[in-house]
Amino acid sequence: MTTLFKPCILIPVYNHEKPLPGIIERLEAHELPCLLVDDGSDASCAQVIRGLVEQYDWVQSIRLEVNQGKGAAVKVGILAAQAQAYSHALQVDADGQHDLNDLDKFLSAARLAPEAVVIGRALFDASIPKLRYYARYLTHIWVHINTLSFAIPDSMCGYRVYPLASCAKLIQSLAMENRMGFDTEILVRLYWQGAAVISIPTQVRYPLDGLSHFRAWEDNLLISRTHARLFFGMLLRWPKLLLRHFQ
Repeated sequence: MTTLFKPCILIPVYNHEKPLPGIIERLEAHELPCLLVDDGSDASCAQVIRGLVEQYDWVQSIRLEVNQGKGAAVKVGILAAQAQAYSHALQVDADGQHDLNDLDKFLSAARLAPEAVVIGRALFDASIPKLRYYARYLTHIWVHINTLSFAIPDSMCGYRVYPLASCAKLIQSLAMENRMGFDTEILVRLYWQGAAVISIPTQVRYPLDGLSHFRAWEDNLLISRTHARLFFGMLLRWPKLLLRHFQ
């Protein structure tokens, strides 16, 4: 049976009122519906989001009254997109880091392999903060350990296409991380379930006037806790994960 490919764009937003209008303007040419999940933004950002919804009939929004974290916002967005009968959600960040010129590459890969999860493999320039750069490599190592594979070369890039059916099932059955660790956790769990992973190299930059909500010490600690939970999950699955290499 051929899976119907009906994608939408999903953008978690938290106080990104400056870059967000420009991102929406650039997305208009792709003629895809867009769901903004406002993760408890301040009044100024909430007003910008309302204005975008009024300006563009292909943009809608959901507001979380209290900030819960990027993972929580993405989970709400995935469930909402599935409820509206979309098959896939292409996620981009609201801070302007992602190269929207690559958007068609992500969608084409997802269309050809609708059961797979399509992820970005970030290519950074000198704008990335050094602590975040080196912390990413530690996460890469843990992901290789927790999947017993190199199938996920970059689990932290937020530029990706989620197959909604499998993602919604995970979200509804498990209490996954609500903050930055969600990006990694859902990929590892999708891999555990047998999902193929398609990686697309893409330029990622940190704008000099950009706003990042990554909390270097707090979020790295939470991500480390997520890796530890996944490690014990891997121990329960290691025979099946190893067998996968020979299938």
